[in-house]
Amino acid sequence: MEEATPGTLRDWGEDAVIARLCAGLPGGPDVLEGPGDDCAVLRTAVPGVWRLLKTDCVVEGVHFVSGTEPCRVGWKAAARAVSDFAAMGGGQPSEAMITLIAPPERSMVWVEGLYAGLRKCAEAFGFAIVGGETSRPPAGCEGAVISVALSGIIAEPGCRFRRGAQPGDGIWVTGRLGGSFASGKHLDFQPRLAEARWLVERVEVTAMMDLSDGMGRDLPRMALRSGVGFRLDGAAVPRSPGATLDEALGDGEDYELLLAVRGGIGEECLEHWARAFPGVALTRIGEFLPQGGGDPMRPGGWDPFQSHGAEH
Repeated sequence: MEEATPGTLRDWGEDAVIARLCAGLPGGPDVLEGPGDDCAVLRTAVPGVWRLLKTDCVVEGVHFVSGTEPCRVGWKAAARAVSDFAAMGGGQPSEAMITLIAPPERSMVWVEGLYAGLRKCAEAFGFAIVGGETSRPPAGCEGAVISVALSGIIAEPGCRFRRGAQPGDGIWVTGRLGGSFASGKHLDFQPRLAEARWLVERVEVTAMMDLSDGMGRDLPRMALRSGVGFRLDGAAVPRSPGATLDEALGDGEDYELLLAVRGGIGEECLEHWARAFPGVALTRIGEFLPQGGGDPMRPGGWDPFQSHGAEH
């Protein structure tokens, strides 16, 4: 008889839980990238076009507090998945399916507001909402859960993964980090879809992901996936107004892009960036090194099974 796996989800932590559950999962001949990246990537019948699949959820009391305007909750629920499409190089989302779990006592006004936010995001980024599911939580659970499954496409040459960083590549980040909850950015952020496409077309981006769990957790993930080390220049990390370095590295839900860039980004290119995306910083914050070199791989940031706090 096989021995029972010891410990709890808290003991293991999110990354170890995912690795354990995904080990040995069946794949398929069309699966190019399964668990471990921002989206799953599959071949299609069209040469040079790949399909992206992503599912994400927001939970009341975890990702938003009770009393948050439902339209902002709907925007966040859908925009989180769009941000993952950006992380793959700027794929185009096409269809979404929505699962809503809410107590029967929840008002229709709240649910209609939620869908107004979902529709707003769909219209902004050009995808259709084509169905879904509704259910209720167990008795005694008063929070809502909204899950978004998103499908879309990306041209093969434009697709980027977490696993492409190499020693000598620069570490770059868009925007400013930290304080996403105090500022409300975590509800109103703009997925960097256009920015991702611009970068892939003009810069030698070797790896990319979005910053949802905090730089302190996501940068080590990219390095581990790529088989490299890294050195982070804390003084260079662009921070939101009033945010400390610890908050910039650990708060999470910034939904900015983290990239590995070979050969740097020249001044002329940075000037073009500033004109194309005014107010969105593009900053070099370190360098990838050979595996085992640089900073220790000590993840910080958000872990749903180990972090504390009522909102993330």
